[in-house]
Amino acid sequence: MGKDITEGLNKAQKDAVLYIDGPSLVVAGAGSGKTRVLTYKIAHLISSGVSANRIIALTFTNKAAAEMKERIDNLLGYKVSNSLWMGTFHSIFGRILRMEAQSLGFTSGFTIYDTSDYVNLVKAIIKEMNLNDDFYKAKNIFNRISACKNNLMTAEAYAQNNNLLIEDEKDNRPEFVTIYKKYTQRCRQSNVMDFDDLLIYTNILFKLNPAVLQKYRERFDYVLVDEYQDTNFAQYLIVKILSDEHRKLFVV
Repeated sequence: MGKDITEGLNKAQKDAVLYIDGPSLVVAGAGSGKTRVLTYKIAHLISSGVSANRIIALTFTNKAAAEMKERIDNLLGYKVSNSLWMGTFHSIFGRILRMEAQSLGFTSGFTIYDTSDYVNLVKAIIKEMNLNDDFYKAKNIFNRISACKNNLMTAEAYAQNNNLLIEDEKDNRPEFVTIYKKYTQRCRQSNVMDFDDLLIYTNILFKLNPAVLQKYRERFDYVLVDEYQDTNFAQYLIVKILSDEHRKLFVV
């Protein structure tokens, strides 16, 4: 089978790399080699016969993904990283959304807004509604929209939550839900998503389209996540539903 991929790892690291039969969680301190273990794990899976394109590996930065790809190629001694589904949550699920966009009422060429774009859109909506910007600061309103999306709270669900509406009344922002609705409608009309949409729409896609979910469950044999402690609820749920059947989930 060629060289021993695990050469140079200590016993704990080697045990984590070699276990491939079920879910596993690696917990260790900073600088102890958690990401190294994940990198070696992927190289081990590929050297054991798993096709690179059947592995999905999720990171929190593009830099981390690029460095891991380079290390995997070096460990194996040949280039395989281009076949891996490895990248940030947003880049990987943005890729899936482009392939499945029509199921959600978007086209595959949807635009992804950056920070200034979506704050400016919120600012424009606040101005159109003649709201007091002492209580409706665009950045604060968008941050609240972002928090809602990361907890899978759509504008429609928000409008039906009396506790949140009462809280908004007390905080002098009773029109927040209207802003959120208008923001969502404008994005959809313009074939635009923001970064948080890439996660909430992936969850909506999998929830509303069981056949699509099954396609991706069968597409990936292994799901791996770096810096798992930093996942939010939307990210956690995607990882969970993707790995529910085969349960070959590895997180560090």
